[in-house]
This record gives sequence, structure tokens and C-alpha cells, in this order.
Amino acid sequence: MKKYVLALDQGTTSSRCIIFSKNCEIVSKAHKEFTQYYPNPGWVEHDPMEIWSTQISVAIEAIQQKQIECDEIAAVGITNQRETTIIWDRNTGKPICNAIVWQCRRTAKMIDAIKEDAEFAGYIQKTTGLIPDAYFSASKIAWILENVPGAREKAEAGELLFGTVDTWLIWNLSGGTVHVTDYTNASRTMLFDIRKLCWDKRILEYFGIPVSLLPDVKPSSCVYGYTDEKVFGGKVPIAGAAGDQQAALFGQCCFNKGDIKNTYGTGGFLLMNTDKTPVESKYGLLTTIAASLEDNITYALEGSIFIAGAGIQWLRDELKIIEDAPSTEEIALSVEDTNGVYLVPAFTGLGAPYWNPYARGCIVGLTRGCKRAHFVRAALEAMAYQSRDLIELMEKESDMPISSINVDGGASLNNFLMQFQADISEKVVIRPSCIETTAMGAAFLAGLAAGLWKDREDLKDCISDGRAFMPAMDKEKREKLIKGWEQAVDTTIYNANCARE
Repeated sequence: MKKYVLALDQGTTSSRCIIFSKNCEIVSKAHKEFTQYYPNPGWVEHDPMEIWSTQISVAIEAIQQKQIECDEIAAVGITNQRETTIIWDRNTGKPICNAIVWQCRRTAKMIDAIKEDAEFAGYIQKTTGLIPDAYFSASKIAWILENVPGAREKAEAGELLFGTVDTWLIWNLSGGTVHVTDYTNASRTMLFDIRKLCWDKRILEYFGIPVSLLPDVKPSSCVYGYTDEKVFGGKVPIAGAAGDQQAALFGQCCFNKGDIKNTYGTGGFLLMNTDKTPVESKYGLLTTIAASLEDNITYALEGSIFIAGAGIQWLRDELKIIEDAPSTEEIALSVEDTNGVYLVPAFTGLGAPYWNPYARGCIVGLTRGCKRAHFVRAALEAMAYQSRDLIELMEKESDMPISSINVDGGASLNNFLMQFQADISEKVVIRPSCIETTAMGAAFLAGLAAGLWKDREDLKDCISDGRAFMPAMDKEKREKLIKGWEQAVDTTIYNANCARE
């Protein structure tokens, strides 16, 4: 009877549910966007209760589409926006404030103080694999404890719980009985020792975070507990969890050392499997734990772009110059180039390899001849330029040549963008027939723990190539475009430095 896996894909702008069959086919899916809050410049928040309500509603909708019975569901797998920080009352289950989203830069000055202490900043990178930044959960937790009335006292009394979004969802799915996260999400908090696999006492003490606040940490493929009967009408194993980017790496079946994927979602994320060896970055990449089975830990190198698809959402929602994301392909192809326009979408700072939390969006090269299509094309090209920067850096860091890139995420459906990515990076871009690899990774992890699939080899039959984009741009044109992009980034950083003075 057990023939389906429920994958809950909780992203930065929407909650989604995809139900996969044992044959790895999509049976049904549903999604719903939720509210983004920007209370101050550079601040980003979500309502945790809206995250939960949208996630459970799309799960029920997907189940009802095919009238699936509870006893037909082998397991629930979860993949989530990472680093986003939620703190709630252990007794009531209610959040004590809005979630602080991974994009939020409110704690940048707190991180500046750490960077001034070279020894401690080095300790954080060596221990957690992360470069000290407001991106991660640690400073967000500290901010909440210091700024929400009564939070510090309640935390010290053991009355509060912290979680990234996976932990929040598992807590609610289990009726408030399971407080747990997986290794991938723990490795994104800037509190977790990625070699010893435990919360680091020195870092916790620095941020003033009580250990009682923190969840248990377990493998990505593991039965954490069971859903409360009130959720789906019966007990279903909650058997897999991984941060969205590690889930996508697993969903692309990047199981071997050197395998690489690039996701074009709200942000952009390039990950390379480095197997058992955590590669220490010298040039701005992150070392993180990859989705692993049981305690068989593997690692990945990661480059993070804060704004990718979110830039297209900005064109739609704030500027209102497009109706929807799919229309951008036709609009971009209606002109030969951007007419010299570059958009650096540093709306919430610059990620790898710059790590500048004070940078803000910048448009250069505007002339009277610039029109809507040029602007839209520049927004698409910005995703490819940022990814190209990471690809070049990852080759340098890993000392492994990259000939091709596996891609996924909503924007990977844009053929113009994929061709431009191939051209500007001089790499073959391979898009699978199913781009829902993030949700698929969560389903794979849960299904393996529940016995629906035997092993990782069993999963490779589920992945099939959809289309390969071959580089076709001549060298002179490519170099000219890259030079223009680098000048635009330099301008953005210069502006950020001026603003701080």
C-alpha cells in the first residue's frame, strides 16, 4: 500500500508540496505564495504561522487532488529555505516574533565586530565552514534574544525553542513532540562543528545562546518521528529533511566527488560534492555538509548568490514591467543585447565571493536608448554573470576542472538564460527533464529511510537528461561582456563603501 512520498518544499517566497510515486513520477503538486515583510531597509521577515498554514494547506490540496489515502503515503520529506530563524514558546508553540529571513542584513554590525577579531573569525570558519556573515542563523538568534522583550529570560529558563524552517515544520507536523534538525541545516547556523558534528560551545557562549534552545541533530535520511493523526488522518513517518540546496544536490544524484549543480531559485546556489573531505575555502566559498545517509557524512563546496529569481519577482511585483516570469524569455530575445546596461541585484548585499552586506542594487550603463526589453534582459543576464563568477572560483578552490553544470530551479526553464549561462561560462549546461530536483531530493531521502527505495543506485534510474545547452559565443564578445560586468560590480562595492563613510 505504501507507494507515495510527500515532499514539502518550503521556499523563500512560496510553500509547495509535490507527491512522488515509487517510480519517481510526479503524481500531484500544489503551491502558494506567502507574504514578504520589509520593515526596514535591508530587513526581511516572514510570519512563521503563515509558513505553516500555507505549507499544510498545499500538502492537503496535493493529497486531495488524487484522493490519496493516508496509509498509501510511505513518508514525508522536507526541504526548506535555510538559515531563516524562528524562535517559539516551548509550551504554547507560538512564535515570539516574525522569522528573520536568510536575506536579512540587520545583524551586519554584529558580524563586523567578529571580523575585527581575526582569531575568532578564523575559528568560526575553521569550525563551521562558514565565513562570518549576517546570512547565517547565529547572529539572528542573538538579535532576537536581545531585542524581543522577555526573550532572554525565557530562553535562559528553557522555555523557548529555536529552529530553521525544517525544525519548525517537523515540530508542527508532530504535534509539538519532536524538536530536531538535520546535519545540512545545522551546518548553516554558524553554530555547528561540521567535523565533530555537534553544537560548538565557544560560539554559543559568544552569542549568548543557551544550548536548551537548540534542536537535536540527526542524519538527513532518518525517521525523526510521526505526524500527529490530526494532520493527515493517521501517523506518517517524517523521514527526511535537508536544506534546499543540499536536497537539490541529492535530487540531481550528484553522489560522486566533483559532481556539481546550480540552482536558480529565489537566490542562486552552486554546490560541488567533495565527498568525505571538507575543502577549506580561501577565496570566499563555503564548506557545508551535504545530504547524507545515516552517519555517512559527506561535504560540499558552495557559492551563494542572494538574489537570482528574486530579481525577476522584483520586476513583476515592484516595478510591474512584466506580467510573469515566463514572459521574460520572449522579452529578452526581442533585443540583441542589453544596450550596455548591467544590473547588479545586490538588494540584500553581495554573497560569494564578495561577502559585502552593505552593498545595494546598482544599475549601470543607462542611456536614453534603454527600453524595457534591455532592462529585463539585464536582469536575466545578472543571474548568469553571478553564477559564472562562482564557477570560476570553484574550479580554483577545488583544483578540479568543470566541463558541465547540472541545473535546476524555476529560472532554469528559461532557454535564453540557460544559453547565455553556457556562453558566458564556457560550460555545457545540462537541464534534467524534471527540474523539481529540490523536492525530489527530499522525497529520495525520506523514501530511502522508509524503505520505498533500496539505495542510491536505485535512484539514478529516476533522473533523465532533458536538454544540453552548448557554449557558442566567440571569445572576444564574451571577454567584453565579462569586463563590463566586473566594472558594474566594482561600482556597486564602491558605492557601498562610500555609503558607510
